[in-house]
Amino acid sequence: MKSIEGVGLADVTATYSGPQGDLYRLLLGQQLHVGGMSASIDLAERAGIGAGLRGIDLCCGVGGGMRVLVRFRNVASMIGVDVTERNIARARELSRAEVLADRMEFKVGDACQSGLPAAGADFVWGEDAWCYVPDKPKLIAEAARLVRPGGVIAFTDWVEGPLELSEAEAQQCLRLMSFPNVQDLAGYSRLLSENGCEVVTAEDTGRLPIWFDLCCNMIEKQFTYDVLATVAFQADLLKVITDNFRVLGDLARAGKIIQARLIARRS
Repeated sequence: MKSIEGVGLADVTATYSGPQGDLYRLLLGQQLHVGGMSASIDLAERAGIGAGLRGIDLCCGVGGGMRVLVRFRNVASMIGVDVTERNIARARELSRAEVLADRMEFKVGDACQSGLPAAGADFVWGEDAWCYVPDKPKLIAEAARLVRPGGVIAFTDWVEGPLELSEAEAQQCLRLMSFPNVQDLAGYSRLLSENGCEVVTAEDTGRLPIWFDLCCNMIEKQFTYDVLATVAFQADLLKVITDNFRVLGDLARAGKIIQARLIARRS
């Protein structure tokens, strides 16, 4: 697992409370993960998540995936945990606006020690957010603790791909994305197995290269002014942003970073 020094939860909170978080919300909307609503429904269908189930979203962001599950998969209730207060405040606001608040609860907290009851959920959920968590073993252990026997852990995440990142590429990627480290499919599969889960799916969604191209097109052809507004109209930063997306896009096309899909069942 590739790591970088000096990046922790405080950096994640700063990212999503400042201009970088504004940029992500501009480009991704309410669904702060690659593939948006269709990716959430796809993961839910593959994992058998549907009517009447109770779930927990670890690192829930603004609760976009939760609202998809409640509205379109008829999930009975969801609890979202996120370390960034700004995300949780926005999640509560949106759930009230969409008249879904009675089926959702949000909590500011560390996903590795949520304080929620053991074995209280039918499924644990995550979308492109666990890459921000420094302690991956503790996170997977918490997910396994929260889900009932026979329940499901289903998540997508940015991981190292089948072609290994060089040390220089890893440092650049982690620095640009504010990731403390990056897991791979084998590493996540091992952690799930060690915590009493049978891995059903561990694969590349194939979405990441296309997503970087989409972001560059939106920045250059539609949201140029909006992106500039997130960086106080510093034109030189606009080029930095697009160049960084292109660097990451090249790594995705080379198979060095991927969006992983993992589904596991608790024994």
